[in-house]
Amino acid sequence: MTTSKGTIQGFNGVASADKKHQIIIDAQAFGSGQEQHTLEPVLKTIKERYQRLGFSQNIYEDNIIVTADTGFANEDNMAYLKDNKINGYIPDNQFRSRDPKFKDHKTKYKSKTSKKISTNSKLSASDFTFDAENLTCLCPAGQQISFRCKGVDKHNNIKVFFEGKLMQCRHCEIKTQCMKNPDSANHRKGNGRQVSFILKKQHKENVTDWMRQRVDSKEGKQIYSHRMSVIEPVFGNIGSNKRLSRFSLRGKKKVQCQWQLYSLVHNIEKLKNYGQIAA
Repeated sequence: MTTSKGTIQGFNGVASADKKHQIIIDAQAFGSGQEQHTLEPVLKTIKERYQRLGFSQNIYEDNIIVTADTGFANEDNMAYLKDNKINGYIPDNQFRSRDPKFKDHKTKYKSKTSKKISTNSKLSASDFTFDAENLTCLCPAGQQISFRCKGVDKHNNIKVFFEGKLMQCRHCEIKTQCMKNPDSANHRKGNGRQVSFILKKQHKENVTDWMRQRVDSKEGKQIYSHRMSVIEPVFGNIGSNKRLSRFSLRGKKKVQCQWQLYSLVHNIEKLKNYGQIAA
């Protein structure tokens, strides 16, 4: 699996459980670092299993709600949910920042950083002060640079372009941090620092926007708030109580068997403790 920590020889496991009983209804192992691609095959397997058992021809038409964490958020998964009319909620990794309840939330271990001019990094357009109403721009040194033109980029966004005068940049104290090639400012020919800003973004709504609206709605927040209490205790039980901290077999077939056996033990325990025998 290719992960953020490098490539490792191993597998990961995904599981789906029902909210009411925390019974695992599907468990699969996969051998890649990213889990987005597993959503569609997992949902198809669940649908086929319920058909085979005679419970429902299409479980997703029976007021079933699907929730998944941010690791499954991408355009393909959103499109699959929408095209198949599955009542799903998968937030992007910025959904907390859009929630007013978390506006004053501060991460305890987040380091405080101040914005400083570093000799090791070039100043970006965000370091310039852009006035969209008057079409003016101030550079980090406080000098007003000239408006050059207005144009359209490849995404049909309307952009405005600014350029510093050569004499301004030539004698600027921070030109080495601002210009890609600061030596060019010492020649007669050449240009000063150039920056551009999007004046109007041509936004085309996509399925990610559709999902964002669902998750950010009052109903969506209430529904998604239950996800952690449904599935995380399942993984906690298997990992902490059953001591499955890592797979001990090789090959996907054997690993899948081990993962499903542990899931089966979890389900048997749930039935033993909370199940009822039908009369």
